[in-house]
Amino acid sequence: MVVLTLEKVSRSLRGELTRWLVELDTGVFVGRVSARVREHLWQRVVEKASDGRVAMAWNTNNEQGFKIRLFGHEDREVVVVDGVDLVAVKNAKWKRVWRQHQRWLKRKKAECSELLDKETRDTSGGSSGD
Repeated sequence: MVVLTLEKVSRSLRGELTRWLVELDTGVFVGRVSARVREHLWQRVVEKASDGRVAMAWNTNNEQGFKIRLFGHEDREVVVVDGVDLVAVKNAKWKRVWRQHQRWLKRKKAECSELLDKETRDTSGGSSGD
């Protein structure tokens, strides 16, 4: 299932989408299409949205059961945290917390790579054992 919401887009774009999806309310479309058609629709919407805003959600086989895409949202961003898609509203606090999270991830990755390096070091003393 695909859910597509559009704001400030042309009537012609909305009309084009009604060929594939049902318009439940102004700018809210729902339907069941293949992944190929979904990608084609996303490309068309992004091309024709110009100054509008578009959000798409579709079902997929992950922990949440769906994925999210946004276009034209200056104040929102899809952020993946531990494999979970979240929509973050951008403001000063969000930016600070996101930078802290990114630094924490870098530290954890560095710690993991150090552990792997220690575990995989050659302890044979340089001889091949032949």
